[in-house]
Amino acid sequence: MATERLTDIGPPHYEDFLPPVIKANYGKWLYHEIIKPGVMVHVGESGDKLFTVRAASPRLLGTKRIRVFAELADKYCGGHLRFTSRNNVEFLLTDDSKIDDLIADLAEIGHPVGGIGNAISNIVHTQGWIHCHSAATDASGVVKAVMDDLCDHFTEQKVPGKLRIALACCLNMCGAVHCSDIAILGIHRRPPKSDHTVLNKICEIPNVVASCPTAAIRPATIDGNPSVEIDEELCMFCANCFTVCPALPMADALNDGISIWVGGKVSNARSEPMFSKLAIPFLPNNPPRWPEVTEAVRNIVEVWADGARKYERMGEFIERIGWPRFFELTGIEFTKEHIDDFKHAGLTYKRSAQLRH
Repeated sequence: MATERLTDIGPPHYEDFLPPVIKANYGKWLYHEIIKPGVMVHVGESGDKLFTVRAASPRLLGTKRIRVFAELADKYCGGHLRFTSRNNVEFLLTDDSKIDDLIADLAEIGHPVGGIGNAISNIVHTQGWIHCHSAATDASGVVKAVMDDLCDHFTEQKVPGKLRIALACCLNMCGAVHCSDIAILGIHRRPPKSDHTVLNKICEIPNVVASCPTAAIRPATIDGNPSVEIDEELCMFCANCFTVCPALPMADALNDGISIWVGGKVSNARSEPMFSKLAIPFLPNNPPRWPEVTEAVRNIVEVWADGARKYERMGEFIERIGWPRFFELTGIEFTKEHIDDFKHAGLTYKRSAQLRH
């Protein structure tokens, strides 16, 4: 006897978890507005209202804290919440009389409310030292230190426009730092340290050669061992080779650190999408609070906040005043590292869907 073909073999359908008010008004929202920092309302064509309370949350959570969130959602939201792409937790209410009590309960357990509209949202970040083999810096530690320092810009709407900060702990940039207003990027500054005695035993040399985006690796015989040699002039310290070959470790406590990039954005409002550009070539890893990094980010934020026009993003602000003026205002030294002489820089490519004659 034929059985019904099973086609839905992925995760459960998202509609099974939607709050009733969202399901009833799906695709029929009329407008939304920000009520106060961290709180907004969506109004449907039907007149239904959905209130959102956004709270800061670390990317790494234990089950106990997730249960606390679930209890708050049961208490105030009919059991409904969601996590944003920047690791915020949003509680979805239909009764606005519960908003202040929810905010008070969140404050009591240490989760500030904010990050909506003209504010700094939570920092999206990668694994860092916690769980990444190629990290040049920590992720969670740096983000905690920076967000502690900038928390007033999260809980209040006192900056000119949106500001998105991202952190990637190496050049592979899992954290999408190439398109954020301020990017904190971990960097290696030395090529891999090859272990020629075991490389051929635990790695496939053709894969190692193919892994390098700059063709800096080629096969070689070293002290009678089949291995590889690395052209240090071509190496960009991306750790791709270490990803496929553990005999090419990249970590270097003395030379690993952090660079700061500015001016990226995904939005095409007012100007095209933009890639971030180098602002500070190197800052040391200085855990647990990374004072050099937090001071540098705060300085850039304050320069932008003081000089930007309303709704002007970081990159738009810099393009308007010019890069020389940006370096002057921030006090950042212009060095040889700011000159993009990489042969694959691609400066002539059109990197936008906005095509004009």
